[in-house]
Amino acid sequence: MTLDIFNELKVIDTDSHWSEPYDLWTSRAPAKWKDRVPQMAERGGKRRWWFDKDIPIGLPIASSVVDTEGRKITGTAFFDMDNEMVHRASFEPEARTAMLDVLGIHAQIMYPNVAGFGNQNFLKSADNELRLLSVSIYNDALAEFQEDTGHRVFGMALLPWWDLEASVAEVKRAHSNGLRGMVTCANPEEAGMPDMATSDWNPVWEVCSELKMPINFHIGSSKGNLDFFGKAPWPSFGAERKLAVGSANLFMGNARTVGNLIYSGVPERFPELKFVSVESGIGWLPFFLEVLDHQMYETAPNELSELSILPSEYFKRQFYGCFWFEKSTIKPTIDFLGNQSVMFETDFPHPTCLYPRDDDSLHAALEGLSDNDIQSIFQDNAANLYNIAI
Repeated sequence: MTLDIFNELKVIDTDSHWSEPYDLWTSRAPAKWKDRVPQMAERGGKRRWWFDKDIPIGLPIASSVVDTEGRKITGTAFFDMDNEMVHRASFEPEARTAMLDVLGIHAQIMYPNVAGFGNQNFLKSADNELRLLSVSIYNDALAEFQEDTGHRVFGMALLPWWDLEASVAEVKRAHSNGLRGMVTCANPEEAGMPDMATSDWNPVWEVCSELKMPINFHIGSSKGNLDFFGKAPWPSFGAERKLAVGSANLFMGNARTVGNLIYSGVPERFPELKFVSVESGIGWLPFFLEVLDHQMYETAPNELSELSILPSEYFKRQFYGCFWFEKSTIKPTIDFLGNQSVMFETDFPHPTCLYPRDDDSLHAALEGLSDNDIQSIFQDNAANLYNIAI
């Protein structure tokens, strides 16, 4: 099958992004909120995404490396590319579905840019009504996008994680609108919220478990985890070198989330709840899970006595990792985890995305895997998790 993956399977891409249209919020907001919801504008001589009138939450870029002619731009040049300078598939439903056909992809999971990868940017306003309105507008727009793509692109709904009662309500509303999962901040404690190990979060876990809405943790989904140019690179590096080192370290931020979730006992208490580590790769998982297994008995035999299985077994039962450009680490990870915990992604149209298709590299990465492994990774796991018809 490895030579015909895109012909024989209905491939599902489990991580892509939306270069949100500039009027996404203003075109849908009630009149009294139009000047406060997220919008692209020039204010004080600076063109930015603004929130609550004067709070900057994003640069005037599309975060897309695919230009209008379909060419991939490398390096840091994408920082100068706005929505007018990138391929319409970055933001337009019809163009996105046409691009999926070019890439041989049946369906795609889509994540935000403007709100932050974990919806952390909206917390910059103190007005909770405005924050919740901005979440609901975005999630409604996702439902429209899903419909407009003929149910081929499934956006993950923003969770208003700073308000747990509102979070439960938004999970129910998103589910009723046909959305298939939630994306949230990985470190709510940074904003003064209870951390996810506390019972405060139980109502959120309960409703997501009941409605089969997986919880997706995208890399960079909190202030502490999003560090392209800050603490990771050395100060003397140039912009490109900082981006390269920062991006590599960014992928590893989800290890903290996975470890804390497993040790928190949340998967123990909610055995049907599913979690996804998005855009973080998978090659690090065998080592890290072995560490968690080892430390469970070495350093926390009393506090972790409530766990009925090993951390690695919780991962195999309830977690997923997503890969795209890795080559040498796929088979060893499958050998360790099994094929049920791994999914494929492209990260279109972000930097490092799999674009255009490079079948030779992909075939090399899958060397030694069985047809059953490949079908699970590229089709069945995501179809089952996100309830996508194949």
